[in-house]
Amino acid sequence: MQHSAQEIGERLKDAVEYNLPRLLAISEEEANLRASSDPGWSRKQELGHLIDSATNNRVRFVVAGLTGKYAGPTYDGDGWVDLGGYSHAPWIDLIELWERLNRSLALLIERIPENRLAAPCILGDHEEVTLQFLMEDYISHMENHLSHVL
Repeated sequence: MQHSAQEIGERLKDAVEYNLPRLLAISEEEANLRASSDPGWSRKQELGHLIDSATNNRVRFVVAGLTGKYAGPTYDGDGWVDLGGYSHAPWIDLIELWERLNRSLALLIERIPENRLAAPCILGDHEEVTLQFLMEDYISHMENHLSHVL
């Protein structure tokens, strides 16, 4: 289904508005714990992963929006989370950074020209996708991780 850049940006803003109070309801102690019994990241680390995702995708969206294409690397999620030191950061700082990055990203998305939504994007050795797919997948990825955190 074709969505406009405005609709995609609105979806991201709605996701931030919906999830922000839920994140704020998690205590510092709870944030240090894993969200489930599965081995993996703590809530802090998983939200840190979403901060890294916003950072990486901002570059992708800008380049594709300006030039009409993007080709670049994927990123090492575990490595970024480890170097980011998220498990040592205050929970409120992570929430505020996640919120601000995504509000800014939503504004950026809304400003992407409609004729750039079909821009071809290649991440690492993955198959080519459109910028629209990349933006919508970013939001789905974020919502999936937030469901773990919450």
